[in-house]
Amino acid sequence: MNLSHELIDAVQTYFDALYYCDTEKLNSVFHESSSLFDADNGELFVEPIKSFSDDVGSRVSPASQGQEREDEILMIDWLSPISAVVKIRLRAHQNVFVDHLSFVKTPEGWKIVAKIWHLEKVV
Repeated sequence: MNLSHELIDAVQTYFDALYYCDTEKLNSVFHESSSLFDADNGELFVEPIKSFSDDVGSRVSPASQGQEREDEILMIDWLSPISAVVKIRLRAHQNVFVDHLSFVKTPEGWKIVAKIWHLEKVV
């Protein structure tokens, strides 16, 4: 398997984690020191992965509500053979998010080291 396929598999793990609210999958794709960022309310919001994982684990999953799956890769920007930024869009319940996921290839596989997200719309 080449690096591109491995990275896409990691993104798919991210999509699965959020669709099923599966913290095991979520924690497998995020680096343990990663943080998440948002500025939708005009102020910078920073959340460590542990807090985000706890939040995801407490949610009702879109899968359990029978929501049709809506997620896509919009762009992959390769910074080097072992680092990339992936722009994605996904829907979770009524919220449609656009995320920039910063990935680094580690000995354990591709890991998200930072995420910035934007609530694109509510449907």
